[in-house]
Amino acid sequence: MHLLQAGVDISVIALWLGHESPVTTHQYVEADLAMKEQALAKLREPDTILQRYRAPDSLIGFLKSL
Repeated sequence: MHLLQAGVDISVIALWLGHESPVTTHQYVEADLAMKEQALAKLREPDTILQRYRAPDSLIGFLKSL
């Protein structure tokens, strides 16, 4: 865990531990709360404007006819 927190790649850790692949190592490695907080701190909200979907009148007419 300390190696992962220090920024060592999981594939290097797998080699040091003698694992065949990083997939094997991954089952032993879980991110702790501090690592999760650091990852979340790097995120930002997207610069998109959310718009509500408006169905075309033809679709509304079809649905009303059902």
